[in-house]
Amino acid sequence: MLSRSALRLSLAGRAGAARWYSAGAQALGKDFIAQREAVRHHAADTTQLWRRISFFVCFPATITCIAWVRNVENEHEEHLEHIKEENGGELPEVPEYPYLNRRSKPFPWGPNSLFFNPHVNKDLSEA
Repeated sequence: MLSRSALRLSLAGRAGAARWYSAGAQALGKDFIAQREAVRHHAADTTQLWRRISFFVCFPATITCIAWVRNVENEHEEHLEHIKEENGGELPEVPEYPYLNRRSKPFPWGPNSLFFNPHVNKDLSEA
C-alpha cells in the first residue's frame, strides 16, 4: 500500500512539470488550427463554386437539351404522319433483308426480343 501511494505522488508531481518535448506544442497547435481554418475556408469557397455551376450551367443546359429533344421528336412524329398520309394511312412495309433478325437458336421466351415493342419492332412470330 505504501509503495502504491508513493508511486501516485511521484507521478502526480511529474504531471504538473513541463516536459522538454512539449515546448513547441503551442506553436504547432497554432499552425494546425490555422491550416484547418484554411481548409475549411477553401471547402466553403469550393462548395459555393459548384453550387453556382449547378444552378447557372447544369440546370439551363439540361432544360435546353430537353427542349431540343422534344423539338426533334415532334419533327420525327410529323414526318411519320406525312409518310402515313402518302401511303394510305399505314407505314410502308420494311424490306426483308437476309442479314436482319438472324437467330442461331431461339430465345427461351419466343421469337421476339425481350424488349419487344409492337409499335416499333417487327413481330417475328408472324414470319
